[in-house]
Amino acid sequence: MSVIIHQTFCPCCNSENINEAFVTNDFSVSKQIFAVWQCNDCCVRFTQNIPDANSIEPYYKSANYISHSDTKEGLINKIYHSVRNFTLQTKKKLIVEQTGFTNGSLLDIGAGTGAFANIMQQSGWQVKGLEPDTTASNIAFQKYGLRFQHPQALFDQEPLQFDAITLWHVLEHIHDVHGYLQCINKILKQNGKVFIAVPNYTSADAAIYKEYWAAYDVPRHLYHFSPLSFKKLAEQHNFLIAAYKPMWFDSFYVSMLSEKYKNNGRNNYIMAILNGCISNIKTLVNVEQCSSIIYVLSKAN
Repeated sequence: MSVIIHQTFCPCCNSENINEAFVTNDFSVSKQIFAVWQCNDCCVRFTQNIPDANSIEPYYKSANYISHSDTKEGLINKIYHSVRNFTLQTKKKLIVEQTGFTNGSLLDIGAGTGAFANIMQQSGWQVKGLEPDTTASNIAFQKYGLRFQHPQALFDQEPLQFDAITLWHVLEHIHDVHGYLQCINKILKQNGKVFIAVPNYTSADAAIYKEYWAAYDVPRHLYHFSPLSFKKLAEQHNFLIAAYKPMWFDSFYVSMLSEKYKNNGRNNYIMAILNGCISNIKTLVNVEQCSSIIYVLSKAN
């Protein structure tokens, strides 16, 4: 039986100062309408009336949900795969730069089909992966021989174990966001780093597409962060933001999907590229304008 969660307090800061911001569609799977609410204290946005953790799985059942199926169907997904190798190398370089290690211990939460975990393991890192979707885990095993655990195993890890913990577009999907961040702080080594990539609803492309912005991705995305709201959430769990890093390609990928949603399934690649460029040009001035941001976290003490 499906259980729906209606928030009467902000799920990030527990404030009562919340209200509906707008409504939008689940364009990719169910076609249902969901409301996005906003907290006027911490500025986080969140999807209202979401299925609970035991009921949300059907909303991920789509051949086009690329992180689970590894599909290359359609031009947008082909473009995604064509740039993925570059972004994987960029992520590896970022982890080496921020941790100061060329190899170490890494936990990849929401490991998907294993491409990132594989490249880090090949580079000499000791890698553990957590992934809830069995289809994605099976692909990781078939392609790379990687065996991932269910995310519940996060709470069984030893304290001070990992030099790096990564969540690439994962945190916005997690119902128990506070429990995860508390545990991540516990199992991270004292000088370790956490790398969290999430969409930025204050980006230029989000402003252009409004309720059609693909990175809202309701109801799979439970939270919608701005740099300010993410900073406030991190501080609640004794983290400092050591660096903000842009994800340059996300503005194009998200704009392509957004154009499709806005135009009833019709693609407009020229406009998507234009809007992606506009978003990235603004990011050159201020990284906090990027479509998606990687937040590099360190322990506050």
